[in-house]
Amino acid sequence: MDEVTHTLEQVGPRLRALRAERGATLSEVADSTGISVSTLSRLESGGRRPTLELLLPLARAYQVPLDELVDAPETGDPRVRAKPIKRHGRTFIPLTRRPGGVQAFKLVIPAHDPPEPYQPAVHEGYEWIYVLSGSLHLVLGTRVLDLGPGEVVEFDTRTPHVIANRGDHPTEVLALFGPQGERMHVRSGG
Repeated sequence: MDEVTHTLEQVGPRLRALRAERGATLSEVADSTGISVSTLSRLESGGRRPTLELLLPLARAYQVPLDELVDAPETGDPRVRAKPIKRHGRTFIPLTRRPGGVQAFKLVIPAHDPPEPYQPAVHEGYEWIYVLSGSLHLVLGTRVLDLGPGEVVEFDTRTPHVIANRGDHPTEVLALFGPQGERMHVRSGG
């Protein structure tokens, strides 16, 4: 038996184990993915060969990376090879690979960004920001805060907010963004 065939045969038991860990029924998974109960049952039992069209919605539903679903072989290199994303002149470097849940990013905000007048944003979620370098100007509702390296802020993103760099040099931050109601918990070993 070749490695590909063996890997594909392990997908069914892995899917069944993920569903059991989450205490979900086949019907619940079918509702969240749009895949029929009979197809899910055949996938789990090995009666249906997994395809990308079936695995992608299942990875989203179970909030695991696709390579974890199929148990892709280790590459031997533990580094995360993040591809920077440019949005509105800012650089976002994803530090997490799991869909859903808390997402981590390194964010580089260019000097004097955004320009005034500010347009506050409001959206579902919860954000935690740690300033690595530079200065961060935060408008949070009626509060205005200026943060420097080593300072941390966390807030409900339903509060109108602006994250800005009013300085002459780029600002670098670590940002954790989570779904509504999911707050960050930081513990120190001291």
